[in-house]
Parts: sequence; C-alpha cells; structure tokens
Amino acid sequence: MTPAEVDAFVATLEGCRHKPRGWYVHDRLVTRLVDPTTLLVRVPLDRREELIERWPDSFGVPPRLEAHHKVEVYLDRADPDAVREAIRLAWEFQR
Repeated sequence: MTPAEVDAFVATLEGCRHKPRGWYVHDRLVTRLVDPTTLLVRVPLDRREELIERWPDSFGVPPRLEAHHKVEVYLDRADPDAVREAIRLAWEFQR
C-alpha cells in the first residue's frame, strides 16, 4: 500500500480528520506516516498481538512502542487488508 492509498482509505472513515501530523478522531491519533514506508497505527493492546500473529510481515512493535497502544505497519510489504484492518481498529478504538 502506498501513503496515498492509506490517505484515501482513512478519508472514508467517519469523523477522521487529517492534520499536519496524521489522521485523528476527536483529536486522538488514529494513524500517521513515520516515513514513506512506515505507518504508525494506534490500536488496542489486546488486539495488537492478534494483528502481528495474523500478519507477521505487515506489523512490528519496536521496543520503544511496547508499552504503548501502537503498532508499526511496513507499507512496502504489508498486506493491504492488514493495513485496512489495523486502521479500522484504531478508528473504532478512538471513537
């Protein structure tokens, strides 16, 4: 998935607003681009492991994010369905 495809998908989610540092619902982070191939997505901790187990090539949690409700998405190798699922979870989590 490309950053443009991510933006197009997130724009379809009710209440999501694009700000300079990412996409938000009620001023709470849903997702933001870290670099051209890495997306940061805020997901519930109890669902994060499920995402990683289901799509291990799409997601990762570097040590700096272990205590946070976040997962990295590697856009250059991520399954588009995995990316949409993570973003949808983040959107629901923030609503």
